[in-house]
Amino acid sequence: MSEQPSRPRTTGKPHRRPKKDPVRFLAFEVLRAVDERDAYANLVLPPLLRKARASGDFDGRDAALATELVYGTLRRQGTYDAIVAACVDRPLREVDPPVLDVLSLGVHQLLGTRIPTHAAVSASVELARVVLGDGRAKFVNAVLRKVAQHDFDAWTEKIAPPYEDDPEDHLALVHSHPRWIVSALWDSLGGGRAGIEQLLEADNERPEVTLVARPGRSTTDELMDEEAAVAGRWSPYAVRLTEGGEPGAIDAVRSGRAGVQDEGSQLVALALANAPLEGPDAHWLDGCAGPGGKAALLAALAAERGAVLLASEKQPHRARLVAKALDGNPGPYQVITADGTRPPWRPGSFDRVLMDVPCTGLGALRRRPEARWRRKTEDLDGFAPLQRGLLRTALESVRVGGVVGYATCSPHLAETRAVVADLLKQFPQTELVDARPLLPGVPSLGDGPDIQLWPHVHGTDAMYLAIIRRTG
Repeated sequence: MSEQPSRPRTTGKPHRRPKKDPVRFLAFEVLRAVDERDAYANLVLPPLLRKARASGDFDGRDAALATELVYGTLRRQGTYDAIVAACVDRPLREVDPPVLDVLSLGVHQLLGTRIPTHAAVSASVELARVVLGDGRAKFVNAVLRKVAQHDFDAWTEKIAPPYEDDPEDHLALVHSHPRWIVSALWDSLGGGRAGIEQLLEADNERPEVTLVARPGRSTTDELMDEEAAVAGRWSPYAVRLTEGGEPGAIDAVRSGRAGVQDEGSQLVALALANAPLEGPDAHWLDGCAGPGGKAALLAALAAERGAVLLASEKQPHRARLVAKALDGNPGPYQVITADGTRPPWRPGSFDRVLMDVPCTGLGALRRRPEARWRRKTEDLDGFAPLQRGLLRTALESVRVGGVVGYATCSPHLAETRAVVADLLKQFPQTELVDARPLLPGVPSLGDGPDIQLWPHVHGTDAMYLAIIRRTG
């Protein structure tokens, strides 16, 4: 009788294939694109969400969670890195970036959402098994269990120095901004601790989606029919979507009759259009027009007065976006591709000129949270010559008696008042116009004559505007 072969012994649990969570996997994909390709989340995330919805993988709640995971993780990245560093036995630079992305997503679920602890840890470990493998999933599990021992406030108390010892470093870690940005914003505010903390907190909040009804093409009444729509705070053309939503699904936005535009940007265009001038008011210029939001509003306002807008943009792909935004404008306009520092038009050709210059974007950190970690203080030196060159063009392009609006989406003094002060010295036959009366009803605009908007005060991006009149 032959001997029967013995059954092989099994040890431990049977191997289980990891289950892919589409929400967390999509969030991980976005973080990898941001890290590997220097992509912007606000450009990468929407098409992925549309694809997931079209495939049936996502519903509205899934899309909202994925959006919160991406933006919340990016906003708090600096603080989360410091917390993870306190939980590992090696320098963070020795931890593979994909592992750090999974850990950051897990930390945000633990410390920045209402997801239960066990669910946050188990979902993150499962994601790690899918994208990293079982070995590194164990590392993720061990780190997140350490993180889960404290809440966010307790962790920041552990990792941040006391405010009294180092105010800027304390605020940088508690509110997750690079120290140099904390210092710059504090200088721009010129106030005490309350103001800077409120601003940093506002930078970490999810901004509302704001629409603009382009005059002659749409109305706020039409946009107010959308779900969870409320009137803008300051702009007569603004409508806010208080529960987010998908603006691209709105007919007026899809057709270009309305657009997505922060209320601060709308106010910049309105202030320039409202500035008093003597003589003709027929020729307007947007000298740095891409991607076209302000140009579209200016072109519509110009059309109401029988004026013509010339929209100029250096980058061809951005000039195409400008043309798309202006398509259907009720009055005449022209879009050209040109370098604003070497303009093809003659000096003194325009009655009103807007120059919304490229900048560090520190005023829009709510919308582009990853920008705070990419920007460096030396970037200011790179933008400075361009900003001054574009404002010089604007002042040369406007006629005597005409007005120039110099705008930036940054409150940094080196990009705002320093630039204006330098060019006023070079053009002595100019004067600053008090811009505050040009925005009736908008409070807390400071001592003037220029304007600085703030997220924590006005609910807008931190837009800066100076109005300059050419006197001779």
